[in-house]
Amino acid sequence: MPANLTPEYFKAEQWFRSADSNQEKILALERMLSVMPRHKGTDHLRADLRKKLSRLREAPSKKQDGAHVDIFHVPRSGAGQIVLLGTPNCGKSSVVGALTNAKVNVADFQFATSGPVPGMVKYEDVPIQFVDMPPITADIVMPGQVGTYRNCDVIAIVIDLGGDVDEQLQVCVDFLESRNLLVDEQTPALNAQGNRLGKKAFCILTKTDIIAEDAIDKFGRSNGERFEFTKVSVATGDGLDELPRRLFEQLSIIRVYAKPPGEKADMKEPFTLPKGSTVMDLATAIHRQMSEKLRFARIWGTGVYDGQNAQRSHVLNDKDIIELHFG
Repeated sequence: MPANLTPEYFKAEQWFRSADSNQEKILALERMLSVMPRHKGTDHLRADLRKKLSRLREAPSKKQDGAHVDIFHVPRSGAGQIVLLGTPNCGKSSVVGALTNAKVNVADFQFATSGPVPGMVKYEDVPIQFVDMPPITADIVMPGQVGTYRNCDVIAIVIDLGGDVDEQLQVCVDFLESRNLLVDEQTPALNAQGNRLGKKAFCILTKTDIIAEDAIDKFGRSNGERFEFTKVSVATGDGLDELPRRLFEQLSIIRVYAKPPGEKADMKEPFTLPKGSTVMDLATAIHRQMSEKLRFARIWGTGVYDGQNAQRSHVLNDKDIIELHFG
């Protein structure tokens, strides 16, 4: 009986073949199994894939012997992690260097960046981790590089407006799609096992100071309405002041300030939570065990009067001040 495998299966199979780590291979196999049609024609193939999956899950980690260090593992810091993606000399390092104190290597030759370089961007009172990365081409991706993108919060695609806009965007999109790194109708943010899959992405258009007249139009035709974008020039500073706010918006988070009963609110170090979070989510973030003892909360902020009592299920807004009372 023919297997009648779907385009989604063959896409996942291509991802498996290009994977350069056991973790990526496991994710790809899980994807292949989840999109494979269920009938007698796929029984043997399903069994083979499950055996491969079992062997990979049981394989010892290279980290256990202390001989292997994953240079592409970037510990998360700040309110969110945004990792840059782009082709050679698109301006990634220049943007990170302009906004952070990271020691980036800005050079005119290709592949000057050989590993992740994290820096910290501040939007008002919120620190955001901003990570420079080695470039990619249609043929070259450094082993292990995909893991950094898999574990971040948002991917920033950097496009040089002075270069071939269509080709740059196509290379980056092909890289992301072939590895199921973009959230879309077929790729969720998490798979059935709870592992990270698709990511939100947006574009940073660089070198606006040397822009060709039709560069933005060309990008618009290639992009359609798929990715939001912002324009910057490191040379002139155009757009750089606005970029931290755009990064904050892409993370889809809010700031909430805690106010101890009878004291002033701490307005210097807010808690950051996903949009849509509730009073109970804040209590859990502050102290998971104490959260079940939450009696009531008072709130100052959007759509409420000062000091209004708030239910556990009350949805919070950016810059709300919350006073939690525990039993």
